[in-house]
Amino acid sequence: QVQLVESGGGLVQAGGSLRLSCAASGRTFSRYVMGWFRQAPGKEREFVAAINKNGGTTYNGDSVKGRFTIFRDNYKNTVYLQMNSLKPEDTAVYYCAADDQWADISRPGEYDYWGQGTQVTVSS
Repeated sequence: QVQLVESGGGLVQAGGSLRLSCAASGRTFSRYVMGWFRQAPGKEREFVAAINKNGGTTYNGDSVKGRFTIFRDNYKNTVYLQMNSLKPEDTAVYYCAADDQWADISRPGEYDYWGQGTQVTVSS
């Protein structure tokens, strides 16, 4: 098993930036594909970004392309989400997740482990 703990959420004005972190413990972090998802009240969980095991390949959801960047540090067992040019519609609880394969990475059901989430609120 792997345990995931997100941090870095908060309140920011539109146009601002935040960096989320997800620290992993348990099994070897580099064995996992990592993803970020978000969920706003009354909406389904939405794919944000994913990164492969060695950090060499990333994939972003359409709504965040050009604004958000996912990266990882396997020595620190941490995956990050750098969020720039934030919009009010980015307001949501953000979750990190781990999967052992790079397959259907935008589908929440593919991921085996989840963090508890961190709230991001973007004011207009």
